[in-house]
Amino acid sequence: MLSTRPLIALIAVAGLALTGCSGSDDPVSKGRSPQEVIALAKTTLDDTSGLDLSLTTDDLPDGVSGISGAEGVATDAPAFDGTLTVVTGGNQFQVPVIAVDGKTWAQIPLTIGWSDVEPGDYGAPEPADLVNPDKGFSAMLAATTDLKAGKSVRGGADNDEILTEYTGVVPGDAMSAVIPSAAGTFWAVYQIADNGELREAELTGVFYEDTPKMTYTVTFENYGTTKEISAP
Repeated sequence: MLSTRPLIALIAVAGLALTGCSGSDDPVSKGRSPQEVIALAKTTLDDTSGLDLSLTTDDLPDGVSGISGAEGVATDAPAFDGTLTVVTGGNQFQVPVIAVDGKTWAQIPLTIGWSDVEPGDYGAPEPADLVNPDKGFSAMLAATTDLKAGKSVRGGADNDEILTEYTGVVPGDAMSAVIPSAAGTFWAVYQIADNGELREAELTGVFYEDTPKMTYTVTFENYGTTKEISAP
C-alpha cells in the first residue's frame, strides 16, 4: 500500500502557501486607537509617490453647477492628470485636466486646445492639492474628530486584505479644500486597509449653498504609482 504521508505533507505545504498569499489576518485596528489608525492613513497617503483617485456622486442636487465625478492620477509633485465631470446649466461635460507647478489647465468644451483655468470658478478643487500633505484629503483626515472604529471585512482585488471602517466628523474648512463651496460639518466614513492605506472615503453634508445634503464617494487605489506630469 502506498503511504499517504507525502500527499498529506504536500497538502499541508500548499495550505501554508495559500495562507501566506491571503494577506494579513490582522485588521489595522489591532493594537491601535482610531486616532492612531487615521494618523497612519495620513502618513501613508503623504508618503506615496502617487495613486489613482476617483470621486463620484449619484445625488448632485438639481440646478447646481458642480462636480459629479473625477478620476485620474495624483502625484506628490504635487500634480494631477485626469478628467473632471462638470455639471453646469443642466448639462454634463467631461473635462480633461492637468494640474502642475501651481497651475491648472483644462480642455474646455466647445473650445480648442488647453486653457489656463481657476478650478474654483467651476466649483472644483485645485486638483494638484488633493493629495498634498497640507491640503486636500490628507488635511481632511487630520481634521476628523469623534472617530470611531466600525466593522472589519475582507476586501481588495483578490479578497486578500482586511478593510476596517472608521467614522468621524469633518469641519467645513477642511472639506472646502476638496469642494470649495462646502460649508458646515460633514459625516465621514473611511475604509482603511490592514497596511494603513486609505482606500475609500464616503463624505456626506452640504457641499453647495442652499442645497440638501449629498454624498461623495472617493476611492484611492494603486499607491506607489509614478507618473511624470507636465504642462500641456
